[in-house]
Order: sequence, then C-alpha cells, then structure tokens
Amino acid sequence: MKIAVIGAGLMGRAALYDLAHLDELEEVGIYDINENLAKEIAEKYGNNRARAGFLDAGDEKTVYECLKNYDSAVSCVTYKYNPILTKAAIRAKCHMVDLGGNNDTVNTQLEMDQEAKEAGVIIIPDCGLAPGMVAIMASDAVSKLDEIKSLKIRVGGLPQSPRPPLNYQMVFSAEGLINEYWEPCVILENGEKKIVDPMTSVEELQFEGIGKLEAFYTSGGTSTLPDTYRGKMDFLDYKTIRYPGHCELFKPMLEIGLASRDRISVDNQDVEPRTLFKAVLDKNLTYNEPDLVLVRLTAEGKKDGQKKKIIYEIIDKQDMETGLTAMMRTTSFPATIVAWMAAVGQISERGCKPQELVVDPSLFFPQLKKRNINLVITEA
Repeated sequence: MKIAVIGAGLMGRAALYDLAHLDELEEVGIYDINENLAKEIAEKYGNNRARAGFLDAGDEKTVYECLKNYDSAVSCVTYKYNPILTKAAIRAKCHMVDLGGNNDTVNTQLEMDQEAKEAGVIIIPDCGLAPGMVAIMASDAVSKLDEIKSLKIRVGGLPQSPRPPLNYQMVFSAEGLINEYWEPCVILENGEKKIVDPMTSVEELQFEGIGKLEAFYTSGGTSTLPDTYRGKMDFLDYKTIRYPGHCELFKPMLEIGLASRDRISVDNQDVEPRTLFKAVLDKNLTYNEPDLVLVRLTAEGKKDGQKKKIIYEIIDKQDMETGLTAMMRTTSFPATIVAWMAAVGQISERGCKPQELVVDPSLFFPQLKKRNINLVITEA
C-alpha cells in the first residue's frame, strides 16, 4: 500500500510524519514544487521510509503521472489546486483527501462525483480539523439521536501563553485566517440555510484548565454540513474560539479595508492591502511558541422520547518530543487517517463525497486515540 502527500508545508510535514510511522505502508511519498524542500522534509519527518520528488500541483498531467503509482493521496496544498488534483486522482484511479477550506472549491469537486464513481475511487474534500473531523463527530451525534434539534461546533487554535494585544499567534496560513474572518458564514436556522456575517455573535465559554474564552462566527467550518442536514435539524452553526477581546480588536482592521484585494496607490506603487496585511501578520504574529487546539461539538435532541445532549471535546497541545504543533496534529492526522481508511478498504463508497456521509466514526475515533488525540464524549 502506497500513500502520497502533496505539499511540504507545515501540514504536509505532519501528514508525512504520521504516514511514515504506519508499519503497513510499503511507501509514503512527499511531493512539492520545491523539490529540495520535499527532500529536506522527507529526511526530517520520513522515518527513513519516504520518497521525495517534484510536483507542480497546478499541472494535471504531472500530478496524474505521480498519483498513478499510489493507492491514496493527501492534498496539503492551498485549496485552489484541489479541483485539478481531483481530476488527476480520478484519472490515476487513486483515492484522495484534502484539507479543503473553501466551499466553492468543494462544490466544484463534488460535481465530479460520477467520474470518481466510474474510476472506482473515493475523493473526500475538507478532511482537516474544521472543516474536517468535526463533520465525523456530527455524523456520530446524528446516528445516536432519534431526533436532533441543534448542533453547535466550537473550534480554536491558540497559543498556550497568549501575548497582548491580540493574544494570538499564527498557527496556519495568514490567507486562511483572513478568509475565515472575512468570508460569509453558512448556518442552519429553523432547518434552512442562512448566511451570517463573520466575527459576529460573540459568546463566552470555558474549557477546564484554560479558563474564559470567546467564540464568534467564522466562515468555512460548517463545510457541507448545512446541505447534508438541511431540514433534518433546526439549528447548526460554527464558531472559532479565541482568548477574550480578540474579536473586538481584530474586526476593525478588516472593516477599514485591510482584507481588500482592491489595489491602492502608496508612494506611486500599487499595493494590495490584503497582501500587505498578510505579511504584517506573518511577521508580527509568528512566535513559534507552544500551541493548543480546542474542540467542542454539542448536539441536542431526543433519544427514546427523552431529551439528550452529547458533547464531543478535545484539548490537544503541541507535541514537544516531535515538535509537531497541536494545529499540525489535529489538522493533518484526521486527513491521513481518512486517506489510510480509503487505501485499506474501510471506506466502501465511491465518488466524490462529504466525509460525514462516508466515514465510519467507530473506525475513525480509535485512530485518533492511537495518535494521542484524546476525544472525550459525554452523554447526558
């Protein structure tokens, strides 16, 4: 069995590390447009078992030539390449998962469902953290209730030791952060899809050992869930967790135009505010200090005529032995688990499908535990 990782960035490194420590894999590959980087990452994270090589994720033919040698693949590159990678994986008859992050891109991939079926492969977008494994938690909750009323998802990646004024450090790409804070958010209200503004509806919450926090609407986290469960539950939403006060400080920077792609003239040079803002965020909020990831999914409904609440909770901290951050672990490991499940035949569906419809939680959750990601499920 062979599995390829596309992209040698932070998430690709964690994906490679995980796959390279699976005894049943015959080969794991790491491919990037920067071949030297791929080789460096293979040596550092590949457990002396990884193959490295050049790959242009924007070149369908090149991707096909690579993936035809693999049983499954994990895309860890930016979401804009995922439609091309999906086409190539289908041609190569190679299962594929990706970290996703953009609803329009996912919809484009889902339109290739019939082609993937005919090729005998499963393509699963949005397999990271959120969007990602929270969808598998959602499907597990739905399966345990006769009637589900609401599903509330709260997720955040945070520094263990917050620094003022924003009390945040970059735990993934600045582009991804701005997208979450800027793009419209999709929820379910009264069983129907509704668009709400990002960085609104701030609420307080607490995690044991962490203290008081806040959560607010951000885009992308619900992924395909509103379509899957439309008309099947009254309410579904997703909020990002931050330390208190973060939203109040960050939101005005976006409102004055720092997320805009409309170029402005500065000293006779055309400048895109968003590009400048990303560079400032990367420079000033990259501390490389220990992080943590918080997940809480709360489902409420009825079972056997009685009210029931199910809470799924994860508190994950940076692995100091391997150097893998909590965000790397909780984003990449769910994707590698699903890619592995596809390769070994634990996912029988074929086509291009949302993971809440095709991934068996009873097989997925034990794999989290093997990777020391502690999921606690409480029912009341």
